[in-house]
Amino acid sequence: MALRKNASVFVGLVMLSLVWKAAWAKVEVNMEDRVEVYLGNPAQITCMFTVPVNTDDVIIQWYKLTKTKNRLRLYYGDRDMETVDKPFQDKVSVMRSVNSGEVVLTIKDVVLEDEREYICQVNESSGTIGVGRTSLKVFVAPDRSLIEGVYTGISVESSLSKIGRCVTENGYPMPNITWYRDQTPLQKKPNEVDVKSVVTQHPNGLYRVESDLYLKVVKEDERSVFYCEVSYFTPGRTMMTETDKIKITVFYPTTSVNVRVGSPKGLVKEGDTVEVRCHADGKPEPPMTITHNGVTLEQNFLVLSDVTRQVSGIITCSALNTETFEEISGNAELFVHFLDPAVLSPKGSHVMKKGADLNVTCNALSSLNTHTEWFKKGKKVADGHMLVLKDAGFETTGTYVCEVTVPSLPGLRTNGSLHVIVQAAPEIQKSDDIIHLEKNTEEVVKLNCHVRGNPSPVITWSSSDQSLILKEESHKQTENGVLSVVSFTVSSDIMAYCNASNNLGNDSVSFRIKAIVPTTVTAPSTTVATPVSTPAMNPTRINSPEKVKKEGSGVIIAVIIVCILLLAILGSVLYFLYKKGKIPCGRSGKQDLTKPGKDNIVVEMKSDNTEEAVLLGVNGDNKPPNDQGDKYMDVQK
Repeated sequence: MALRKNASVFVGLVMLSLVWKAAWAKVEVNMEDRVEVYLGNPAQITCMFTVPVNTDDVIIQWYKLTKTKNRLRLYYGDRDMETVDKPFQDKVSVMRSVNSGEVVLTIKDVVLEDEREYICQVNESSGTIGVGRTSLKVFVAPDRSLIEGVYTGISVESSLSKIGRCVTENGYPMPNITWYRDQTPLQKKPNEVDVKSVVTQHPNGLYRVESDLYLKVVKEDERSVFYCEVSYFTPGRTMMTETDKIKITVFYPTTSVNVRVGSPKGLVKEGDTVEVRCHADGKPEPPMTITHNGVTLEQNFLVLSDVTRQVSGIITCSALNTETFEEISGNAELFVHFLDPAVLSPKGSHVMKKGADLNVTCNALSSLNTHTEWFKKGKKVADGHMLVLKDAGFETTGTYVCEVTVPSLPGLRTNGSLHVIVQAAPEIQKSDDIIHLEKNTEEVVKLNCHVRGNPSPVITWSSSDQSLILKEESHKQTENGVLSVVSFTVSSDIMAYCNASNNLGNDSVSFRIKAIVPTTVTAPSTTVATPVSTPAMNPTRINSPEKVKKEGSGVIIAVIIVCILLLAILGSVLYFLYKKGKIPCGRSGKQDLTKPGKDNIVVEMKSDNTEEAVLLGVNGDNKPPNDQGDKYMDVQK
């Protein structure tokens, strides 16, 4: 009994505990504070809940708050049924998982009207209620933002002036516009900066924002750029974009005038073209005048062609300040550099004695430092304005050119020249007073006589042969004198004389010419089976010494070889006859050799040209020279 009584008490306590827990326990519902989504995309709102006893026996309802904060039910569901209210059947859907305590509301094709507060309500069978709330936010990125500037000039004398307008369209929530000058944001500042914005919401709920910038411009603003930064909201972050950049035209009065005078090549020299430009720092640039050498022209640009040093002076440009009507001026100096013609002393042509000294100066007046160089035949011979010629000789004669230049202005240069003549007695170019020559007779010889001297020397020719008159073949003037040429035919030894003279003296040279008579050589013939052919008797006269020397040497060598061969043949014949006994020992003289016999051989040799040639006979038959077929060679050495 006691045990039963205790069990009943325990069950009662458990039941009491459950009743107390059911009375005091709550249904817990958890939801996100806000759900963000782009316009036109689906939105999912999740409701997580827990109940104290049985999760199957719950009622779940979704509500949407209207603009007036009234509840509008979207969905109802319990253990037995679930339904979407009629107006929202095509708009929303619900996915329920009671066991896990999760219910998801999906809103299709979100529009701006869907941006409301949504409520998830969970009712437990004991009557406990849990409620959760979520705000749905819809976003629309705006179109590309535009900027439009004011392109008419803005004066610095004006008060606040409109600079430009920025416009952004079709954004949600409303975008924000910030103006920038260069990279600095502009904030409203009395009498300096003002920004006026106009916000328009279209019937579809999207926004249009217009922003105008007003500014008190300064001169430095003509170099500035202006633009807008548009910031807008998207799910989870804020985005920014920039417009194009614009510049403005700033008008300001003239405070100074600049004058530029010069040549495209730098320094101005005589003959150049000079450009004069006037520039006022005002904008727009005011009308200007140019004053030069007392003449005033209403223009801001002047061209001076082929200038001379006389146009050097002050050039003045003037402009009018359109705000204060004050005349503003500026000036610059024009200086034309020059180089006068070179002046030489002595000048033109100068005559000097051989061995004398001469100092020549070359000067040219210039506005800049000059440099002088001397040239002869294109070759530099000296530096500086003075040329010093010492111990003058024939080589000193010639034309000397001085070149004067301006190193700092290459276009300036001038020159002058002096012709120097060195006077001296005749001087024949020779290796010795007597020149020895060897020439063949009948050879034509040419003699040259080159004489230097000034005044130009007179040349005469003579010879040791009174019957021979030497006539000039040519007579021509050279740089330093005269060249005379004579020619004649050599017939015998002779002396030729070249005499040169002028009013300062004379000089002479002798030519000793030795005549060489060509030598004639006669070669013997032989009566062998194949005779050796030798040149004909008619001698060949060689006029050219070189040709005689070459051909004479060859003939001499040939004659020597033929003689050696003949002697060898003769010795062989004599030795053969001796062996045969035809020539007995102890016999000598012409008598034995010419004794008649069958095999006798007769030999006769003579060295004089007037005597008969060598005769060779066989079987004792003597023949005259013509019958022997002898041939002769006459060669001049």
